[in-house]
Amino acid sequence: MKWMSVVVLMFVVGSASAQVMQNKPQWGTISVPQLKCWECQQRLNQYLTREKGPNTDAGIVQWKTDLRNGILKIQYIPDRITLDYIRTAVANAGFDADTVTAEETSYKRLPPACKKAGDGAGFGPFKYCNLDPADRPKD
Repeated sequence: MKWMSVVVLMFVVGSASAQVMQNKPQWGTISVPQLKCWECQQRLNQYLTREKGPNTDAGIVQWKTDLRNGILKIQYIPDRITLDYIRTAVANAGFDADTVTAEETSYKRLPPACKKAGDGAGFGPFKYCNLDPADRPKD
């Protein structure tokens, strides 16, 4: 009788954990207008790596950045994290994310190229800051 109750208990625990992890990762898109240069990309990657945590415990699986259009595509697990929380995390890194504005003290720490054009900085013409420094043309 003990063996039967142990087998039933293991089955119940196994099926319960399978239901919790049933939701699969999905992709979301966040508009980050300041994400135009290599420095911005590196800063955002460092911040998201910290937010991701080891073994994707926080729910962020992976992300891709589109510097030309200022878009962050992020894959996340909806059971563990929401897209709104990710937008807030990007704003805490100092960048605007869709309708969430950047956190002020983090924004002030960004390099001039990563700031908004309205603040007297930003991405200017004929700059190669969207390329890795090793790939930039030499003067």
